[in-house]
Amino acid sequence: MTRRPLIVANWKMHHTRTAAEDWCSKWHELREDEPWPERIEIGVAPAFTALKTLRARGRSLTLALVGQNCHQEPFGPFTGEVSAGMLEDAGCAMVIVGHIERRQHYGETDRLIAQKVKAVREAGMVPIVCVGESENQRESGRTEPIIESQLRHALSLVSLARGAEIVVAYEPVWAIGTGRVAQPEQAEAAQAFLRGILASITNRDVAGDARILYGGSVNPDNASVLAEQPHVDGFLVGGASLDAGTFHRIVKAFAPLVGD
Repeated sequence: MTRRPLIVANWKMHHTRTAAEDWCSKWHELREDEPWPERIEIGVAPAFTALKTLRARGRSLTLALVGQNCHQEPFGPFTGEVSAGMLEDAGCAMVIVGHIERRQHYGETDRLIAQKVKAVREAGMVPIVCVGESENQRESGRTEPIIESQLRHALSLVSLARGAEIVVAYEPVWAIGTGRVAQPEQAEAAQAFLRGILASITNRDVAGDARILYGGSVNPDNASVLAEQPHVDGFLVGGASLDAGTFHRIVKAFAPLVGD
């Protein structure tokens, strides 16, 4: 495949520093003899308290550090919040923005998500912009207008010159944490559509180089068939990433696709 696969482990509110150390030790054992580390980019989004642990271990394990969220302002009286600049200072290369759990549980709007995307770009990092439709929206035939609106709003405050400046993650709401997963043709159709929308927002070169991930109950059993879809450039993995062995099996789904 032409685009370098990206697989991101989103640990959400799991794993203490000790658990993160254990995960990294297991990951080291699993990947020690693998031939593909440089051809597949792997990111980990730990809890904020484990960022330092992952930064120290991630360098030797070729893991990219990813923030799970950030505030839209660079600094200020926002108790409990973390700015994009703080995440960059902690070693993050990417930040997840607009995850459905942030939209649902914390009331994040399209406008706020756009401001966060802008903050991440201004801090020199790559936003992983999440979009996805609910079950009712899919059943009523509104998948495409919903995800188009989400993506256009998210990118409304930034200008992108290269595909490397953005990652899009298609995460159908009905598949996140439910055990249900989009059929390969559903994921492919949605992600091909998003690439077309991205081309209309930017240009065909940017859209062609940008990576579009799939997220939503990805596991070792369905990873290979999803990975074979032309517009699936990687995964954003939740619960299945908490165990290093399980995550390793998911990552290996892309190994046959990147050559020797």
